[in-house]
Amino acid sequence: MYTDSHCHLNFPELMSQLDSIQQSMLDAQVTRAMVICTTMEKFDEVHNLALAHDNMWATVGVHPDNEGVQEPSLQDLLDGAARPKVVAIGETGLDYYQMDERKGGRTVADLEWQRERFRTHIRAARQTALPLVIHTRQASDDTIAILKEEGETGGAGCAGGVFHCFTESQQVARAALDLGFYISFSGILTFKTAADLREVAKFVPDDRLLIETDSPYLAPVPYRGKTNNPSYVPYVAKLLGELRGCTSESIGELTTHNFLSLFSKTAA
Repeated sequence: MYTDSHCHLNFPELMSQLDSIQQSMLDAQVTRAMVICTTMEKFDEVHNLALAHDNMWATVGVHPDNEGVQEPSLQDLLDGAARPKVVAIGETGLDYYQMDERKGGRTVADLEWQRERFRTHIRAARQTALPLVIHTRQASDDTIAILKEEGETGGAGCAGGVFHCFTESQQVARAALDLGFYISFSGILTFKTAADLREVAKFVPDDRLLIETDSPYLAPVPYRGKTNNPSYVPYVAKLLGELRGCTSESIGELTTHNFLSLFSKTAA
């Protein structure tokens, strides 16, 4: 029994083959999937997927790297969170890859809109008592700092959440864990270049561990470079099992238990 805690089944390359993916998930014993919202324009699509399938749930939120889309108000997020089978706020966070010279070389000041959007999501999570799904890339210091700042004004960590597709250092993992967050690993963990990340994966406690595909991206070895889908999440579990001295099946059971604990609204 495996759970994909983060996927984008509404994206065209997966939506067009949803029936075959569902069968592949069944064959691979992947019994649950969280469909992640990245824009308000696509929220209905994500939500309808969750409503149509007993083994799927949804989030509401706007990805930090999405520009030129509907900016979510606090009320937008609260209204979305009130819908059935919406169990988390996000994905949200910070993505400073745009500061790279190859992306135009923006400054930290240029990305203030990202930080304000992140704060809106944190406040929605606090008001709804739903967990956050955090995306952070080249921005871990500010991500942690804003979570702490918002926590001081009302307890951002009260509902916890997950740092998804984790690629940061052990120091960042420890800071996230100290704030009450879970850590989720994707197919990146299976890449040859991910030796440091595998050390982080050994460090995360059993009761804070999740697995995901982030599909259609980041297919694990032996499918690297192919279109990813939730049926591949057992390959992440297999690698974690090797690192932690247990079977992929036990990782599947452990991370499914953690998924149900964190996203407790899935039981509603």
